[in-house]
Amino acid sequence: MKLNGILTASLLALLIGMSMTGARAQSKTKAKSVVPETKHGTLVIETLTSAILRDTKIGVDPIRSIHVYLPPGYATSGKSYPVVYYCHSTYSNPTQVLQDGNIASLLDQAIERNVIKPVIFVVADYSTALTGSFYENSVVSGRWIDFTAQELVPFVDSKFRTLRSADSRALAGHFMGGRGALKLAMDHAELFRVVYAMHPVATGTGYQSWATFPTDWRKILNAKSPEELKGDFVLGMSRAFLPNVDRPPFYCDFFMDLENGNLKLDPEKTAKTQAAFLLDRQLPESAARLRSMRGIALDWARYDSNQDHVLSARAFSIKLDDLGVEHEAEEYRGDPFHTVWNEDGRFYTRVLPFFERHLVFEAKN
Repeated sequence: MKLNGILTASLLALLIGMSMTGARAQSKTKAKSVVPETKHGTLVIETLTSAILRDTKIGVDPIRSIHVYLPPGYATSGKSYPVVYYCHSTYSNPTQVLQDGNIASLLDQAIERNVIKPVIFVVADYSTALTGSFYENSVVSGRWIDFTAQELVPFVDSKFRTLRSADSRALAGHFMGGRGALKLAMDHAELFRVVYAMHPVATGTGYQSWATFPTDWRKILNAKSPEELKGDFVLGMSRAFLPNVDRPPFYCDFFMDLENGNLKLDPEKTAKTQAAFLLDRQLPESAARLRSMRGIALDWARYDSNQDHVLSARAFSIKLDDLGVEHEAEEYRGDPFHTVWNEDGRFYTRVLPFFERHLVFEAKN
């Protein structure tokens, strides 16, 4: 009887323990089920009719779609927010960036997890019918720098509750959009005080001579209409940096010519293109403006198939150092495209925390 009593007591204790373990397990399960879901921001599409882009030689549509991410709580908070202006790359557009891409979801998560305080995120349409804008002022393909500074920023400030201080405006961009973000910062530090350029191109030259520029020059120089060159990088670059209103139907010069059936580089046109296109050539005149910025950062992927992009980004950072321009610079393992937009990618882990550190999120008294 004594033994049976001991066994009964032991069994009872075991059952109680199992019951409590099960209760704890159920409690944990219930706790997981009540974790609030990530709150979602709102995507808004506005239309800006640009006076600056009207009547370009190549017929750029002056009606520009402006895609805007408004953070969770915007509708009811009554607060004003900092603004990040994102420059998309040459063959991209705002729909691909915000609606088809992952940026809106990443912003939702980052705000929910306090990676960054709530911000407004703006992606304007910088695309053109045949090629991108290249983020430049051109008499042929449009004054895109002026469009951004003189029309886009005032438009966004008039439509949304923004903090209307340069300290609360940031620029970001990837690839050619990275060049655009840097160019806008170099020209308009009075409007934008924070910039992060992700793998920017055209920061300088690398190993390759422009005499061996990788393109089908014979196709370009023998073309009869711009439509034959739709999507051609050199056509877009030439319209931006070698515009010529007296040379229809392309309305640009090219830095390579055909002479007696042979390709021949034009050194004067090459120098003119490089001076306007490559950002390192413009750094000395922009250095004072860049030194007034709150935060500058750029990164680049070590395994870009075009190693000139890597070499020029390194040299660009060194030149910033030589000019006394404080900045962050990082070379990372990987290629420029597969380590950026995923949940542990560089936009989430590098760009947004950088903006959190350097943007001003409250109005100055």
